[in-house]
Order: sequence, then structure tokens, then C-alpha cells
Amino acid sequence: MFDGTLAALGWTDELEAAFTSHAERGFEPARVVAEHRGGYFVRGERGDLLAHARGRLRDDEILGGMPTVGDWVAVCDAPGDHHAAIEALLPRRTKVSRKTPWLKAEEHILVANVDMVFLVTGLDQDFNPRRLERYLTAAWDSGADPVIILTKLDICDDFEKLAEAESVAVGVPVLAVSNITGEGIEEVRALLQPARTFVLLGSSGTGKSTLVNRLAGRNLMPVGDLRNDGRGRHMTRHRQLLVLRDGSILIDTPGLRELQIWEGDIDSAFSDIAELAAQCRFNDCGHNTEPDCAVREALETGELDEGRWANYGKLQREMRAVEARSSTRVRRELKRRWKARARETRRARRYGGKP
Repeated sequence: MFDGTLAALGWTDELEAAFTSHAERGFEPARVVAEHRGGYFVRGERGDLLAHARGRLRDDEILGGMPTVGDWVAVCDAPGDHHAAIEALLPRRTKVSRKTPWLKAEEHILVANVDMVFLVTGLDQDFNPRRLERYLTAAWDSGADPVIILTKLDICDDFEKLAEAESVAVGVPVLAVSNITGEGIEEVRALLQPARTFVLLGSSGTGKSTLVNRLAGRNLMPVGDLRNDGRGRHMTRHRQLLVLRDGSILIDTPGLRELQIWEGDIDSAFSDIAELAAQCRFNDCGHNTEPDCAVREALETGELDEGRWANYGKLQREMRAVEARSSTRVRRELKRRWKARARETRRARRYGGKP
């Protein structure tokens, strides 16, 4: 339960030090707890405020961009209305990102400043080990600790799926729960800690909102049934930060239709493959026709799953493509800014002013 202090929202000495210059300008610290089309809800020592972000934050997208849920921001009262204005964004400790859908190579930050990522997937038809590998890659890249939560244990106690999840989640805890019977819920609750932030990520219909209600001990989020085709409905319409009675902080998120990797080290999610590659005879082994290739040997003996190896290569190619398009976009943006600055300088000199 939020007691009105910044510490209950995760405020730290590091944030206090980073906020010094903003405090000198009369700004207040607050945390973004929800994002809507009309703006943001931020929470500080004065409670919840409806806020809008200054346009210059959008212009500095390469350096941080617009706020997202979980961010710490500097706010002040906006003149002429009852809203607050977000003047600055504090440095992010962690962030969960994905590439924007379609062809644009831009970063979409889902949530910020989280300590642990709960990757939620059902043991029913939603279960997909290749998708889990993708989610794990994004979670490791965030800087937070991932945990896999398998839901719907009451209708599908498939221990083969549990073993398969454990095989792809190298070094990551895997918990199986039932939101209906409550089995396994206490194991998840044991991970929660006061003033620490946890985010739930997964597809629609996996039971994320129901799990939030279970952990909270009351109905905080709307839940719904599956569609006739077995796919989930989008009951959570926006990301929302919630402070539970035990002081832990949960962020529920809408179901993700896709999660394209933005950046990071894929080997963190595929440490078994990285270890095999280190045993190859050649450091630059392409794992094709080279002699004494530990990866190819593992594939032949069945030690390494063919599907996992194929997905590893797919994610590598995907990330290289994102990096190439992103580098081009950054160069174009820097060139645009340089030209704009040059025009301002020429204009100022022409009329006798200072650039």
C-alpha cells in the first residue's frame, strides 16, 4: 500500500543525487504510473496528478525520448490549467524495449526501472518455447532479472512443457501456477519485495491480470475469457503501475502480439549455445563445414535442439538488420540537426545576431 512517500515507489539515493539540478529549479520528483492517449498519470508526494510531457522531450528521442510507465520524472504545475508538466526525464536504471512493429527501426520502451521481469505464458495452446526464447532475450537485455511463470496449471499439467521451458530458460527460475486453485502463487509472492518493481509480460489470455489480482489479494485489474478460437482478449488496455499491500510494485501490461528484438546480447538467453561455440576448434567457426565444430556435433547427437539453434540464428539476423537500420536513422537525424543548426547560424550572422 502506498504510504505517500517517494521511497515506497522505489526512490533511491542515486535518484536523489540525479534530481539535484531539477530541485534547484523548483521541480518535484514523481513516477509515471499510467500512460493514456491524453497524457500521463504521475505519482509523487502530493498524490496522483494528470500530466503532459513537454514537446522538447519528443525532440530528444535519441537521448531518452518520451516518458513511459515506471519512469522517474521532474514535474511542475503547468500554468493556466490544473495539470502538471513533465519537464525532464531522470536516467533509467533498467528498461524493457522492443523494436517498433513494421519496418521502422525505432526503439519502443515498454516499461522502465523494473527489478524483475515476469514472463507469463500459458501451459495451454499459448505455450511456445521459441517465443519464450525471444522474451528471454529482451528480458536479459533490460538489465532486470527474468522469471518464467507458466499459468493454467489447473487445466494443463503437462510436465513435458515444464521441462521444455526449463531447457530454454538456462539459469532462469521457472514457476508453474494456477490462478484458479492458487497452486504455486505463494512461490511467486515470495519473490515480491517492498519498493521493488516487477513487470508482467506475455500474450493476451495468459492470465497476467488475474495473476495480479491473486498477488494483490483483491480485484485490481479487469479479466476476461478466451475467445472462441482460444486466443486471448486484450483486457488490459494500457500499462499501469500498482502498489500492493505488501509494498511491492507491479506493472501490468497489455498482451503483446509480437516482440521484435531491439538490441542486446543474444548469448545471454542462449548461454548453452555460447558455451558450445567456445569449444569449437576455431574462434570464428561458422558452424557449417569447419572441422571439430562443437555446435554441429551437439546438433548431430541431439544435445542441442534443432529448433533452438534455428531460432538463435533467426534472432541474430533480426538484430543485425535492426542495428543496420537504426544506425542509418541516427546518422540521418544527426545530419538533419546539423543542417538545422547551420541554417540558424547563417541566419543569425546575416542579421547581426549571435548564433
